[in-house]
Amino acid sequence: MPPHARASSDPADATTERSGGEGGGGGVQSVDRAISVLEILARTGGSSVTEVAAELGVHKSTASRLLAALEARGLVHHAADRGQYRLGFGILRLAHAIPGRLSVVTEARDEIRELARTVSETVNLAVLREGHAVNVGQEMGPSTVSTYDWIGSITPLHATASGKVLLAGLPSEDRARVLKEQGLRSYTARTVTSRKALERQLLDVAAQGYAATSEEFEIGLNSVAVPVRDHLGTVVAAISVSGPAFRFSDGTMEAVLEDLRATGERVSRRMGWVPADGTAPRG
Repeated sequence: MPPHARASSDPADATTERSGGEGGGGGVQSVDRAISVLEILARTGGSSVTEVAAELGVHKSTASRLLAALEARGLVHHAADRGQYRLGFGILRLAHAIPGRLSVVTEARDEIRELARTVSETVNLAVLREGHAVNVGQEMGPSTVSTYDWIGSITPLHATASGKVLLAGLPSEDRARVLKEQGLRSYTARTVTSRKALERQLLDVAAQGYAATSEEFEIGLNSVAVPVRDHLGTVVAAISVSGPAFRFSDGTMEAVLEDLRATGERVSRRMGWVPADGTAPRG
């Protein structure tokens, strides 16, 4: 009997072959295993059929068929001289198609709506455009008194929490250029107008992963913001929670920070960001 026609000793293979056909559970299992193979190769940098089979907990013949199918699509490359399989250039083709189709506004919409309900304050999504923070999304919490619509509003980078997050995410040369072009205008007595003082703040923002402002842009308005990152780890947006100073004090800002951070991380994952621990994006 030819090798490719051997009956498999893997019970799961038998189940797959019996249930085959469109809509069968075996098809779903095969897809799940194929994805697992790609994840294994991404983690190891290259593995043999035997190693892949061991990680999957399947017969070697099953792993061989999965690898052959992925190789046929260019998703896996077989380095015959080393007996190893590696990720193929087809992965790059698929990956490069994603960023241009991801919209941070779309990916963040449901998340900021839920955050606004949770913290009962106004939540905004801002991006960097031509040296300013531009608000591109907003949700009102149940405690919100003001009905002002910030969508489309242009706000200064150095005087807002979102702006400071966006500034902190820029390469130093780009940040210097933006600050030189825009200047450090004073909006209230609390606005930071010293370049050195602002740079110190931005170092803290980058280190701690959030920015907070107290009446720096508008008297009576406090805000705290976190970054949204893309698949390259670049800061592409900021999510902020803001409220009136009498209610949204320093202590309150600290209280909402955990939920705000979690929201920023979920949206970042949806944009393709992978955290330092290597956990794959969800959602």
